[in-house]
Amino acid sequence: MVSPDLHTLADTAARELENASAEEILTWAAATFGDRFCVLSSMTDAVVISLASAVKPGVPVIFLDTGYHFPETLGTRDAIAATYDIRLVTIRPDLSVAEQDAEYGKDLFARDPDLCCQLRKVVPLDRALEGYDAWVSGIRRDESPARASTPVVAWDARRNKVRIHPIARWTQEMVDDYIERHHILVNPLVADGYPSIGCRPCTVRARAGDPRSGRWVGFAKTECGIHS
Repeated sequence: MVSPDLHTLADTAARELENASAEEILTWAAATFGDRFCVLSSMTDAVVISLASAVKPGVPVIFLDTGYHFPETLGTRDAIAATYDIRLVTIRPDLSVAEQDAEYGKDLFARDPDLCCQLRKVVPLDRALEGYDAWVSGIRRDESPARASTPVVAWDARRNKVRIHPIARWTQEMVDDYIERHHILVNPLVADGYPSIGCRPCTVRARAGDPRSGRWVGFAKTECGIHS
């Protein structure tokens, strides 16, 4: 049964689960939230999906189809849906790319990437999460300075939900080891120099040792907004 005070629940879990394994964190999530938690995936790899589906078969996995994804990302999404015991939920923005171009001008991402992300990621995710009390993300502390203090469980104050980061403490080496040991599906773009994969117009190959450096090059922007 979910506590009526989700904020307190999140704060307590953040302390108690700080040193827990990813499997233990997800087991807590399944026991606490039942069918009212889901996984958000960018389809860079299936690490968190593999972990979550082992704990809760049929877990909902939300994918934000912005209309700007690489073909490899859509292919990875389809392969993951066919391979793991999940329920894929593909969410699209209210406006198609053509409709957004007509209303806001062509290639909004090149002029105002914050607004483009808001329209094509943040608002659709807010809508998708309405039926859940908690959501799981695969962000890690070692990915960027902005994520260095990411707790394993957090209170998502803007959405009034619990946010769960089961692999927050993992390093890239730990991710690679898990992928190799469990034969995890990985987006082929990762091997081509894209360790962090977003929309095609706003993602380039990253600099060595800085996985987020390939996102929004030329802008003072490091996050799309869904994790803030």
